[in-house]
Amino acid sequence: MLDIKLIRSEPDTVRKALARRGYGGAVDDLIATDERRRKLISSVEDLKAQRNQASDAIARIKKEKGDAAALIARMKEVSEEIKNLDAELADVEKALDAKAAELPNLPHASVPEGRTDADNVEIDRWGTPRSFDFFPQAHWDIATALDIVDFERGAKIAGSGFPLFKKAGARLERALISFMLDLHTTRHGYIEMLPPFVTRAVVMYDSGKLPKFSEDMYHVELDDLWLNPTAEAPVTGIHVDEILPAESLPVKYVAYCASFRREAGAAGKDTRGLTRLHQFDKVELFQFTEPDKSYDALEEMLGHARAVLETLELPYRVLNCCAGDIGQAATKMYDLEVWAPGVDRWLEVSSVSNCTDYQARRGNIRYRPEPQAKPEFVHTLNGSGIALPRTFIAILENFQQPDGSVVIPDALRPYMGGMQSIAAG
Repeated sequence: MLDIKLIRSEPDTVRKALARRGYGGAVDDLIATDERRRKLISSVEDLKAQRNQASDAIARIKKEKGDAAALIARMKEVSEEIKNLDAELADVEKALDAKAAELPNLPHASVPEGRTDADNVEIDRWGTPRSFDFFPQAHWDIATALDIVDFERGAKIAGSGFPLFKKAGARLERALISFMLDLHTTRHGYIEMLPPFVTRAVVMYDSGKLPKFSEDMYHVELDDLWLNPTAEAPVTGIHVDEILPAESLPVKYVAYCASFRREAGAAGKDTRGLTRLHQFDKVELFQFTEPDKSYDALEEMLGHARAVLETLELPYRVLNCCAGDIGQAATKMYDLEVWAPGVDRWLEVSSVSNCTDYQARRGNIRYRPEPQAKPEFVHTLNGSGIALPRTFIAILENFQQPDGSVVIPDALRPYMGGMQSIAAG
């Protein structure tokens, strides 16, 4: 959530920044609603002051055996006015909160102009895509031939978008998760967390997922719980309404979580194979930092996500995402896209974002710069470290062999019981 004081004091700056994201006009509407709220508060406070003064006057009149009937009658009218204004104020505050919740974070100056992912700017590449002396197969053909993913039975169980991993495929999925968790805890200094797979609505709001993305998420109505679209949501909630000691920052968490998304806005896209699923595994990186260190942390986290792909020897590229494509809570976001030769395209496997104080303001997550100082909001950052199963896709397609087998990357072999390849039979 944006700071309303910033919007009041620098409306032109905020308006210009949000216009880059297609939200410029929303600022005027919010300011008008905020002005109405402030006027109502002033009116209510004036009336309450009148009532307090009148109460003292009524007490004096009665003490002096005078007639206070007219003043008492007037105060009944004032009390009714206060009641009506309080009700109107509550409605205006609700409307203000709703308008504020819809506004995204302000894009950083280094974020490129643009509205869609086509406008994202490539800033780096690593690795050289493999040259094949045979026609590379798509991952769905490889997985079916090796009998490691069963798309039909997965659909029979839960519908399309819910594949059934089996045999070496299930083990490879588990190996990737364990490998990533070990890498980030032992090499990068993260604390491992295993959060609940469901999250309360208020925490979804704090993380910026609600209300905007409600149609893309699964809701358990009976309990008013939401299936996590990413571990970012529950990890944001770990320190809601807390004041963190300054010496504890940065707090760095890594969390595995099964992720669930309806993909309501992507109907008809990537319906074959593992590219776009309703349930998938993901290892998430998250940091709570001091405000003046969050952009350094962003670059650090990007490096941590890159290390996963480099250790797995998968070619990838880095994109600086444009203003119209960064996440709701993000002020700057990098995408990592891995090369998948079987489908002949780059596939996003990680987004790494600096959310500054946007989530912390919603969740009231603060720290004290000094022992007696006034608490300030921390900055939060998140990034996939990294997401499956597109990494699974990249391994099958990049390491496929002419005989249909798939070589297992060296880094994963200890997690696969020493297995060097996956072959049919």
